[in-house]
Amino acid sequence: MEQIKEQQLYKKAYLLSLFTIFYNIIEGVVSMLLGYQDETLALFGFGVDSFIEVMSGIGIAVMIMRIRQNPRSNKSPFETKALKVTGTAFYMLSVGLMAGIVVNLINNHKPETTLWGVIISLVSIAVMVWLMNAKKRVGKQLNSDPIIADANCTKVCVYMSLVLLASSLIYELTGFAYADLIGAAGLIYFSFSEGKEAFEKAKGKECSCGHNCESK
Repeated sequence: MEQIKEQQLYKKAYLLSLFTIFYNIIEGVVSMLLGYQDETLALFGFGVDSFIEVMSGIGIAVMIMRIRQNPRSNKSPFETKALKVTGTAFYMLSVGLMAGIVVNLINNHKPETTLWGVIISLVSIAVMVWLMNAKKRVGKQLNSDPIIADANCTKVCVYMSLVLLASSLIYELTGFAYADLIGAAGLIYFSFSEGKEAFEKAKGKECSCGHNCESK
């Protein structure tokens, strides 16, 4: 009976990882299109980040399938490669956003509007908080540190959504010229941090998404 319940919980964890992947695909497409249309760097960068989270989510889905079969098994070559690709993508996003900030400063560019940034960030915060709690609940029931760690890492998505919300709201309400660029700078900080952590995990270190990595 316990084994059946355990398998049901692993199935739930796997379905949550699939939901994460498909949600981020939708969020990425919408954010990039509207970010490009409204010429807001923060929203466009947020959309790119969503696609990187898709790559990360695929690695998580594979991890769940692995620990479902053997909870004490080591990372597969695919998981390690996925972490390295994800880390590289986060670094590239950081560089791209920095270049965008410089170009926008030189051209004294301002977004057309950041209303969509407000709406998308609010939806994202609600979804990610629910997702974080759902993953953590399943992880605790399974007594699975990897699944709990994945849930804790969802906090970073919440923080990035809060950065987008703050910068978009400030610009929409006040027209403060640099609000969008400050939001993009905030995304750089979290993107660089996530990139660093992905490479630490690829090296076989366990991280808590607070940059606290220890060798296994």
